[in-house]
Amino acid sequence: MTTTDSIKKEKLFINGQWTEGHDYTDLISPFSEELIAEIPVASLEEVNGAIEAAYTAKSKMKSLSAYERAEILEELVVLLKEEKERAAEIIALEAAKPISTAKGEVERTIQTYKFAAEEAKRNHGEMVSMDASPGGKNRIGYTKYEPVGVVGAITPFNFPMNLVAHKVGPAIAAGNTIVLKPASQTPLSSFFLAELLERVGLPKGALNVVTGRGSVVGNALVEDERINMITFTGSPEVGKEIKNKADLKKVTLELGSNAALIVDKSTDIHSIISRCVTGAFTFQGQVCISLQRIYVHEDLYEEFLQAFVKETKKLKLGDPLDETTDVSSLISPSEVDRALIWINEAVHEGANIATGGEREGNMLKPTVLTDVNSHMKVSCQEVFAPIVIIDKVSSLEEGIEKVNDSKYGLQAGIYTESISAALESADQLEVGGVIINDFPTFRVDNMPYGGVKESGTGKEGVKYSYEEMSEIKFVVINKN
Repeated sequence: MTTTDSIKKEKLFINGQWTEGHDYTDLISPFSEELIAEIPVASLEEVNGAIEAAYTAKSKMKSLSAYERAEILEELVVLLKEEKERAAEIIALEAAKPISTAKGEVERTIQTYKFAAEEAKRNHGEMVSMDASPGGKNRIGYTKYEPVGVVGAITPFNFPMNLVAHKVGPAIAAGNTIVLKPASQTPLSSFFLAELLERVGLPKGALNVVTGRGSVVGNALVEDERINMITFTGSPEVGKEIKNKADLKKVTLELGSNAALIVDKSTDIHSIISRCVTGAFTFQGQVCISLQRIYVHEDLYEEFLQAFVKETKKLKLGDPLDETTDVSSLISPSEVDRALIWINEAVHEGANIATGGEREGNMLKPTVLTDVNSHMKVSCQEVFAPIVIIDKVSSLEEGIEKVNDSKYGLQAGIYTESISAALESADQLEVGGVIINDFPTFRVDNMPYGGVKESGTGKEGVKYSYEEMSEIKFVVINKN
């Protein structure tokens, strides 16, 4: 696929077949506003066909040996390496992700599938000491992991290849089948994945890709009894709705965040500024753990703010296909409008703009706000735009209190040279992950990843997703 040499009419991928949809919608570039492709809008009948294909393929996937599942994933890694330039271009086109960042996502996607291939071959069970109980003498007990069955995966636009990999890779490794609903703006990455898995011989029906409205596709996946598990990444509002409708299905939810960072008074500011700017503005801030709130010790505050603003102004806005672009368009013009409304509301209530706060086409200039109160939307809600607030604190305790003053709790970071401050933060921060001496945007693909409060339930990270997508069976052998 090259840029828009020709407009492709995509097809649904159901039961190993590419199926033309009855209805279609246009996929528009967030940056150029040009037509990229025509995307099928799945009907309820087509979604049911995908679910039935996955349900029928359950026994085939379960019967594959660990070696066979690993081999499928290893061959996928080989193809991804061969096609990584094409993969990055797809991401840049559909999501307006700067091409250099898109290439980084592809490299991470390769790593995720490599981890999944390795996970498929691990022994996830354990021996249980039955004779630790008087009634268990001369008995052997062990656990084994079995596939949960059919996984309904609903994925977001911001990492259209790697966050899909975090659902599809572990599902295959564990022996499950999948019905995948990608985000409406970024379906091309999922069609690309289906094409590659078809080439490596994944059994028919093991992966089905259906695009369309959440009210049709998403609801069908959540409510259908043939689906055994839902794994969703998206907004807390939709996540709550899914959990309420899912009945007794297993559910993993990776939801909102307003990730925060504490800069302790012992920190060498100039060694961290570039890293902090990257954390705040990578992919236009449209990252679940994008650095949104920075709490700097008052002794360092002015120096930190000046250095941060100076570094921010170096960022280049432009075409996502330009290798030198740092920041490009938000995912839609309406998101630029929303972000500007939030900025203006904050300013009206007393906040100040240190830099940015303006649009350039469908791009929002990287924005730094000061004097922001915790109740302002730019602070207490997930901004999902290139906006960061910088506030001063008088102590570590105040910093921790401000980080915790949130309905979210995905990840938080602290920069400090004090081991006691680091350990205190690790104990007191109400988040799923504490990152010491780095920004909260840090993630590698084998680490456990998931939040508390309204940031969701369950863990991702390949090993942890594998376990979420499995059922533990206990076996006892009586030697008496």
